[in-house]
Amino acid sequence: MKLVTYSPAAGGDPRPGLVCDGDRIVDIPACLSPLADDVDFSTLLGIVRGGAPARRRLDALASRPPAATLALADVRLHAPIPRPAKNVFCVGWNYREHFAEGAHKLQDDSELPAWPVFFSKATTAVTGPFDRIPFAASISTSLDWEVELAVVIGPGGKNIAPENAMGHIWGYTAINDLSWRDLQRRHGGQWHKGKSLDGTCPMGPVLVTADSLDPANLRVSCRVNGVTKQDSHTRFLYFTLPRLIQELSLGMTLEAGDILSTGTPAGVGFARTPPEFLKPGDILETQIEGIGTMRNPIGG
Repeated sequence: MKLVTYSPAAGGDPRPGLVCDGDRIVDIPACLSPLADDVDFSTLLGIVRGGAPARRRLDALASRPPAATLALADVRLHAPIPRPAKNVFCVGWNYREHFAEGAHKLQDDSELPAWPVFFSKATTAVTGPFDRIPFAASISTSLDWEVELAVVIGPGGKNIAPENAMGHIWGYTAINDLSWRDLQRRHGGQWHKGKSLDGTCPMGPVLVTADSLDPANLRVSCRVNGVTKQDSHTRFLYFTLPRLIQELSLGMTLEAGDILSTGTPAGVGFARTPPEFLKPGDILETQIEGIGTMRNPIGG
C-alpha cells in the first residue's frame, strides 16, 4: 500500500491520500471519518498514530476503493509527513564504501565504527518531493547530496530487542539528507546545523507500508542533471535496520510517526576529486526502488 500527502489542484490544506491503480488517489478523509476508535484520518501522522484500527480501515478502503478518485498528475505532493512531531533521526557512515570515501577524503584512518552515529535534522528542514531547495550563497555554497532509505516508526517502544524491531516499522519513504558541508564541520564536530537548513530534507514521494516492501532488497540512487552520482543497494547497509532501531531506542522512547533516515552510500560530492556541489539551476533526483523518484530543483 502506498500513501501520499497532497493538495488538490484547486488548493487547500494538505491531506492524506491512498494511491490506487498506480496513478490515482483516493481522498482518505472523505472516505474515512473517526468512529469509536477515534483515529485522526486528516493526516498521515494521525493515521500512523492510529495503529491497528487505522490500518484495518485503510486495508478495507484499499480493497474496495471508491469510483471517485483524483489523478496523481493533477495534485501537488508534499512530504508524506510534512511536519514531523520530532526532528528526523539520521545515521552517519552506514555504507562501508561511503565510510571509506569519507575517511580517505578527510585523511582519517579510523576503523569502521562499532556503534551507529546518530544525528538529527530539524523538522523545518522537511520539504516535498518536487519542491525547490533554497540556496543561499551568502551562507554556504557547499550543498551536497545523500540519498537515503527512511523508516517511519509505527508501534512505539523503548529498549526494543533486535528480533522485535521490524514489527515497530509502519512504512518506508525516501529522503535526501542534503548537507551544507562547511557548516556541517564548523560547529565543533556536531552535524546538526549543517544538516538542518530549511528545505534540506526532501521526503517522498510516497510512504509505502512495511508489508509491501523488502527493505533489504532495494536499489538506491541519486542523479544530478541526469548524471548518476550514487548507485547502490540496501543490502550493503553496515548497520541493519534491527540494529539501528535497537540502538536508537536504548533508554529513549520511539513514538509512532518518528522518522529514521538510515544513511547514504558512496558517491557524495565532497569526497570527489575535485569536490562537486549542487548549484542553482541543478535538478536533483533521488530514487529508491519500490518508493519512487523525487525531483527537486536547486535554488530560489
